[in-house]
Amino acid sequence: MTHEFKNIIKEYLIAKNANLKCVLATVVDLDGSSYRRPGVRMLIREDNIMIGAVSGGCVEKEVLFQAQSVFKKQIPKLMTYDGRYRLGCEGILYLLLEPFSPSKSLIADFNTIIENRSFFELTTSYKKEYGDLKGFGTFIHLDDKSYTFNENTREQLEALIFKQNMSPCQRLLLIGGEHDTVQLAQFGLNMGWEVTVAVTPKEDKTKADFPGINALLNYEPEDFPVKIIDANTAVLLMTHSYVKDLKYLMVLKNSNPAYLGVLGPAKRREKLLSELLEHDMDIEMEFIENIHGPAGLDIGAITPQEIAISILAEILTVIRKTDPMMLKDKLKEIHH
Repeated sequence: MTHEFKNIIKEYLIAKNANLKCVLATVVDLDGSSYRRPGVRMLIREDNIMIGAVSGGCVEKEVLFQAQSVFKKQIPKLMTYDGRYRLGCEGILYLLLEPFSPSKSLIADFNTIIENRSFFELTTSYKKEYGDLKGFGTFIHLDDKSYTFNENTREQLEALIFKQNMSPCQRLLLIGGEHDTVQLAQFGLNMGWEVTVAVTPKEDKTKADFPGINALLNYEPEDFPVKIIDANTAVLLMTHSYVKDLKYLMVLKNSNPAYLGVLGPAKRREKLLSELLEHDMDIEMEFIENIHGPAGLDIGAITPQEIAISILAEILTVIRKTDPMMLKDKLKEIHH
C-alpha cells in the first residue's frame, strides 16, 4: 500500500498548488468481509475529485458526501458503510475522514524514506461510533520523527488504534531490454510497482525505450550494482542471451531478492545452473533452489502480454507466500 500513499502525497501537492483543501479517508476497521482491507486510503479534494479508492467503486460516492462536513468544520469524523444491504459483501466498513494538510517537513522526510527504501509506520486513532471525532487522526512515524496530517490531531488515551507498518515499494528489476521487457514493465507499473530496467552499454537503450519506468541501469553484467537489490525487489533475467544470463547470475548470487526468475525453457535453466556451479562450487544451494525458471505460472499464456501476467502472478504468489488456486475452490475467506 506504500505506492498508494506515495501517490496520495503527490496528488496532495498538486491540490495544494491549486489552493484546494483535502480530506483523507482511511478504512480503519471492518466487520465481516469487503473488497479492500483496513489500511486502504483515498484522497478527496475540495473540488470533489477523488484519488484512490476504498472499495470496488460502490463506497466512494458516500465517502465524498460524508467528507463535505469535514471540509466545512475541519473536524475528523467516523463514517460507516454497511455493505450487507447494498453490496452483498457481508461487511461493515469503518472509515475515518480527516483534514489532510501535511507539513513541508513531513513531505521532505517522507520523500527521503521513499528514496532510501526504508520502512515507516502509520497509526490512526478512532472510535467505532458515527460522528465527529475532534482531535482524532493519524500519526506518521518516519525514522525517529513523528508527524500528524493536520495541526489539530492529538494523542488519544481512550481510543482504538489502527497501526500499519509500511514497507518499501515493491520493485521489479528487469534485466534485459527487448520487446517483452517493455510489456512486462507496463504491467508492473500498472500494479503500482517501481520498475527498473537493466541493460548493457552496447544495447544503446535509453529510458524513453521503456515508457514510465523509474530507472534505467547501464552496466556490463560483471559491474552490475547488486547492492541495490533488497528484500522487496523481484528480479527477472530476460536478456535472451545465454552468456549474459550466466554472467548476471554470477553477480546475482550475492543478492537476496524477494524473487529471482529466469526466462527460457527448463533445459536452458538446467544448463545455466550446471555451468554456474562449475564456475563456483561454493555457491549457496539456497540461491540455486530459489531460482524460478521457466518464470511464470502455467495459465496457458501465449502472447507477450499474457506471459507478463503469468510472470507477475508467480511473483505475487512467492512474495505473498500463497499457493495459486481458483478462488471458487477456496474454502477459507479470500482475505485472511
